[in-house]
Amino acid sequence: MIDKTVPDVAAAVAGISDGATVMVGGFGRAGQPVELIDALIVAGARDLTIVSNNAGGGDVGLACLIAEGRVKKVVCSFPRQTDSWHFDAAYREGRLELELVPQGNLAERIRAAGAGIGAFYSPTAVGTPLAEGREHRVIEGRTYLLEYPIHADVALISGLAADRLGNVVYRRTARNFGPIMATAARTTVVQVDEIVEVGTFDPEAVVTPGIFVNRVVSVGERPWLRDGEFVGGVDLAGAALTGGAS
Repeated sequence: MIDKTVPDVAAAVAGISDGATVMVGGFGRAGQPVELIDALIVAGARDLTIVSNNAGGGDVGLACLIAEGRVKKVVCSFPRQTDSWHFDAAYREGRLELELVPQGNLAERIRAAGAGIGAFYSPTAVGTPLAEGREHRVIEGRTYLLEYPIHADVALISGLAADRLGNVVYRRTARNFGPIMATAARTTVVQVDEIVEVGTFDPEAVVTPGIFVNRVVSVGERPWLRDGEFVGGVDLAGAALTGGAS
């Protein structure tokens, strides 16, 4: 019988090695797999390359991973917000490398990896410092930049619920990068609020099919939320952008 559930978050992140490339879902804290990140900190992996929309905020989750000195490089589209002090300090002190990628390109590069696309052209960033040293091509009179897929060793994502087969559904904007990251990593680990029986989901409602998921862990009701609002940190920009969705 197929059963992709694991007993706890420690088992969920077991085997993530030093130097791994790890995709982390989330838009601000909406959909950020905080419990999996906390477990990754305890596990001790270092020199990680993190692929995420944001570079963490406040003192929790991805921000804490950076504060612990576990990250050598961040690939993201939005590294700074009102409470990104850990990223700011690490970057300004030269302890952290940043690859800044426009948000649409970031999403498409991740999606391309999952879809088996070798490369694609995008007009975004043409004429900016991000285009320096990049291959340009004119297509039907418009200039484009060549973009390559982003693959990862592991994707850590957060869903609302899953079954033992690994089928996942999300809550509102917490869906964000999770579905494409699940397809672009060799190992996909999903934390959810609850595990449900197989057959509970309408197949049409399943966003991430179990074929893309390797491990699922239930973390229960997340303590960093209270009545759908963020607690324990500032994250004003993230909360404003996501409407407090989790």
